[in-house]
Amino acid sequence: MILLRHGESTWNLENLFTGWHDVALSERGVKEAAEAGRLMQEAGLRPEVVHTSLLYRAIQTNELALGEMGLSWIPVKRSWRLNERHYGALQGLNKKQTAEQYGEDKVKLWRRSYDVRPPALEPSDKRHPVFDPRYAALPPELLPSAECLKDVVERMLPYWYDAIVPDLLLYSCVLVSAHGNSLRALVKHLDGLTEQQVVELDIPTGVPRVYELDGDFRPTSWRYLGDPADIERRAAAVKAQASGSKSSTT
Repeated sequence: MILLRHGESTWNLENLFTGWHDVALSERGVKEAAEAGRLMQEAGLRPEVVHTSLLYRAIQTNELALGEMGLSWIPVKRSWRLNERHYGALQGLNKKQTAEQYGEDKVKLWRRSYDVRPPALEPSDKRHPVFDPRYAALPPELLPSAECLKDVVERMLPYWYDAIVPDLLLYSCVLVSAHGNSLRALVKHLDGLTEQQVVELDIPTGVPRVYELDGDFRPTSWRYLGDPADIERRAAAVKAQASGSKSSTT
């Protein structure tokens, strides 16, 4: 199984909280996605099915990576359960200005704690997912006004058991193209991380994370594909998110 975090988006470039807001990849993000496809191809990996979120930056990353491998035709399954964490009322706000307004410690608590949610959207706020047609078929009570990482784990796990695991039984290679927090949630489950360990986990953008799984779908090994120095640089850029730096990629 391969986990792939989307590349830099246009809102990352503008240093804005993104969450469930739909934005495209930046020029650098497009290059990261294509590079991920080349890395998978060079490693001899051929995904047979893809799972992705309903957000365009993850979908675009998947399309570009598969295009590099000549695999644009393989089946793709999409679910809101693989969406990024919903950042509530912070969505669309500048990260640096938010840190200056609320204090860096408070913003870091919202961003990197396991079970503390940011301020919620009002139900009447047009940014609320209840107004987005892609979620129209979902019961309103499932749609978040804000999420912490614990919430993401809880809404992701049913999809792991009900959709990804059955495909792991059918296919030899499954690709999951998603987001920093939905992939952290999945890694927490796979690697048995504690709450503290998962909040300290920094998954680099556009770098395939490859798992070998046993018959019980537990990891026997995992590795990143690519240049170790570049992977370290991208992980450091992700770590800088908590301070509201412009290198953020959520």
